[in-house]
Amino acid sequence: MPYLFTSESVSEGHPDKIADQISDALIDNFLAFDPNSKVACETLVTTGQVVLAGEVKSKAYLDVQEIARGVIKKIGYTKSEYMFEANSCGVLSAIHEQSADINQGVDRKKKEEQGAGDQGMMFGYATNETEDYMPLALDLAHKLLQELAALRRENKQIKYLRPDAKSQVTLEYDDNNKPIRIDAIVISTQHDDFDTEAKMAAKIREDIIKILIPRVKAKYKKYAKLFNDKIKYHINPTGKFVIGGPHGDTGLTGRKIIVDTYGGKGAHGGGAFSGKDPSKVDRSAAYATRHIAKNLVAAGVCDEVLVQVSYAIGVAQPMGLYVNTYGTSKVNMTDGEIAKIVGGIFDMRPYFIEQRLKLRNPIYSETAAYGHMGRKAEVVEKSFKSPEGKVVKKKVELFTWEKLDYVPKVKKAFGLK
Repeated sequence: MPYLFTSESVSEGHPDKIADQISDALIDNFLAFDPNSKVACETLVTTGQVVLAGEVKSKAYLDVQEIARGVIKKIGYTKSEYMFEANSCGVLSAIHEQSADINQGVDRKKKEEQGAGDQGMMFGYATNETEDYMPLALDLAHKLLQELAALRRENKQIKYLRPDAKSQVTLEYDDNNKPIRIDAIVISTQHDDFDTEAKMAAKIREDIIKILIPRVKAKYKKYAKLFNDKIKYHINPTGKFVIGGPHGDTGLTGRKIIVDTYGGKGAHGGGAFSGKDPSKVDRSAAYATRHIAKNLVAAGVCDEVLVQVSYAIGVAQPMGLYVNTYGTSKVNMTDGEIAKIVGGIFDMRPYFIEQRLKLRNPIYSETAAYGHMGRKAEVVEKSFKSPEGKVVKKKVELFTWEKLDYVPKVKKAFGLK
């Protein structure tokens, strides 16, 4: 029997995402000046205020206030009526040195024996539902908000948009677990005040349906066939969304872990990503399991797969590796047998994950909005400036865990052509 499945996304101007982006900007700056930095930084944003807290072990000295303000400005909080503005908000730093007790469990004389920065389990997921091996509902939810942000920055076709926004997409699946149509779309976008609420509601609904949706269909043609005349649209369903951002709702790092990953598909170990350097397996191992899952599906081992890895703090070797192909395996093996072969292809010790995916580089700001998975692997040049005026320019590779560089190795190991 057909069924419905829903995923949501939030914009870069959402309070929790502002916090994620500030935390990851700090990570990038620390790694740019000291690649061996150990950082765990949390951010809180509320009306007119940013609070930074966490633990750092680094040779770098940063102007964390300036970094936070730069992120807020880039997102678009540049007007006093937002009650949260880049130049005027207060920035309080309560960052201190990392616990020596934790550090002694991570650092080793031999780098390859580096222990996991914490215990826990991490999951990676992939499906051939989309070209980027991501669940379709989440992919669409992200794309809607990315186009909405583009419209806001262009400030031509729609001129009343403010930075905070959320989306939600409900898909109908057939009996073969294939998506066949979009059933419902929810979009809530912050906006300037209007003369009347009735005029406002009608205008925003019309612009979303007649401007945003056609742009998404034109830019992402692979999705066009899923749009239909029976979609239920819920546009700003509360009726008004003038008060938003950190003034409307306090934001915290790490509160959008499902938006950051697979939109409710697969599973999640519970650990957030942003604000953590790659010695924290919450982040690095989640990327590594996504890398495994994507390469398994792309190689033709299965149509859909969930990969789990688990660690003990201070121990290099994983506690276990688990694979679930949801009955879609194309090889004559059990999932346990597949997991054993996978463990021989991918070294899941923390040091080797860092090396394989080039994680000790300043690559994290780009991950902090619109999902850490399903993004484009590309090389970019980034520039960082220290409080003393020292400028560091680095060419870095973004989203290395999205590369299909292990497909030949996987095919060989499983005897696939």
